[in-house]
Amino acid sequence: MLFRFPPLLFRLVLALAFAGPGAVARAQTISTIAPHAVVMDYDTQSVLYEKAANDPIPPASLAKLMTAELVFRDLKKGSITLETQFYISENAWKTGSRGGTMFARVNTNVRVEDLLRGLIVQSGNDAAVALAEGLGGSEQNFAAMMNVRAADLGMTGSHFTDPWGGEDPAQVTTARDMAILAEHIIRAYPDFYHYFGEKEFTWSKVRQLNRNPILFMDVNGDGLKVGNEKDGDYNIVGSAVYEGRRLIVVVLGAKTAKERAEEARRLFNWGFHGFDVRTLFKPNETVGAAKVYGGATSEVPLVSDAPVRVMTPRGSPERLTGKITYMGPLIAPVAAGQTVARLKVYQGASLVLDLPLKTAQADDQGPITQRARDAAFELGVQLFHKGVNSAMRAIEKRTAAKAAAPAAEP
Repeated sequence: MLFRFPPLLFRLVLALAFAGPGAVARAQTISTIAPHAVVMDYDTQSVLYEKAANDPIPPASLAKLMTAELVFRDLKKGSITLETQFYISENAWKTGSRGGTMFARVNTNVRVEDLLRGLIVQSGNDAAVALAEGLGGSEQNFAAMMNVRAADLGMTGSHFTDPWGGEDPAQVTTARDMAILAEHIIRAYPDFYHYFGEKEFTWSKVRQLNRNPILFMDVNGDGLKVGNEKDGDYNIVGSAVYEGRRLIVVVLGAKTAKERAEEARRLFNWGFHGFDVRTLFKPNETVGAAKVYGGATSEVPLVSDAPVRVMTPRGSPERLTGKITYMGPLIAPVAAGQTVARLKVYQGASLVLDLPLKTAQADDQGPITQRARDAAFELGVQLFHKGVNSAMRAIEKRTAAKAAAPAAEP
């Protein structure tokens, strides 16, 4: 018999609750005047700083990052090449005239590589629409593709309605989602990421500079994107490398282009100089265990393919705590290398790391006696929880009734 099991929380094999060596009374902190921000360490995927990171706001031209991701994915799969040519429709040409444009001529064909440069360096709306129509047949179809892909990447707060970032109340993103997207693009498409670092591009004899200010700063910035709404909300998603460490910084909703650039600079400098790296688990070191229902063994060890590292502020008194979450117990047979859980590490109340965990070994289906014992145990657990819940409801009813009764006369 199969039962529905609630989500379980398993303790880590290696305790994470510890304070840093030489911790002092106050941790190094930073603030930003920007309404929304994220600082992420690329290697560890630790979130070093966040401010209103889950609030939805208009992406403006940051939507072009999602457009670029879909193009990169098709290039990597081989369904298109950099030499593939897409048509510049009247719709693409007109959309380009309403904002950023690469000055592509209507009713001509342009190579994908040139369109990518027009999209990324010049923030061309015409390039975005031409790529969308070439891959999806229409802007609407491509927007649906963008949303499916965003969901696949875990961008739970984003919704796109066009490939270029038009002002539509339904089109939103979050600072956290933009950090997730930037990290994915850098990691998944190393052969194409260099386009974000190009400082200029000329098309139709018009030379345009990249609008991303971090490429021209002293923070070793190497790419990604800026955008802004017509009446404000200046946004930036940037990445920089210093002494072998890469950071991703997202600033959304700044009041001016200058404010956007200066806040990004401050966050980069703070992130590069105020943290230590801690290795919690080596690659394939057992992090915890997951219960197996009906298996030859009672549980399987869980591991991470990569080192589990977190960035901690120098001198922080806040302790690291961790937990493993999964839907379980797992139902045997369980394959080795199967992603079944997530490791979540917190510093104080802030989630600083969220990584997938895999089974370190397989677990075949156990003998019928073992499966019978597991079934009886789980049934007992469910009946116990049912009894506890019934008792709690009864206590709540009595408490409510007593509270509603009139007070006794003296």
